[in-house]
Amino acid sequence: MYVRIFAAVWLLVCALLAVVAWGFQAPFSYDPVGPRAYPLLLLFLMATAAIWLIYKPGDVEELPISWSLARKVAIFVIALFAYGLLFEPLGFVVSTTLVGFGLGMLFKGRLLPSLASGLLMGALLYGLFDYLLDVPLPLGLLAFLEN
Repeated sequence: MYVRIFAAVWLLVCALLAVVAWGFQAPFSYDPVGPRAYPLLLLFLMATAAIWLIYKPGDVEELPISWSLARKVAIFVIALFAYGLLFEPLGFVVSTTLVGFGLGMLFKGRLLPSLASGLLMGALLYGLFDYLLDVPLPLGLLAFLEN
């Protein structure tokens, strides 16, 4: 019951955010699809998942939800919020490394693999976006590396 109520509320939130995202306009055209494509795609995927949770056949109420899982989800949301706040001051690579490492440790990853995966994720995604897709990302603390 609660899962379906949450999914219905989330579907409504997705619809409202889609209305907001539809109005995204760039002052100049730097991207052929414009700034609204990415948020609309994510909202579409989330809305599809919410619809699936509402109409899924079978017993959805048997999901193994515990207080420790709820605490991890809350910490996960706080980490993503902090990631959004620290994205520009620390830069993409550092903030992505920190959030990747932190989330790896949150879900009981080992120290070195979590650190390595966070660092690789930050560096490789920066290279993908900045060099291959030509999407400029902030360097933040690593700005001294820029030419």
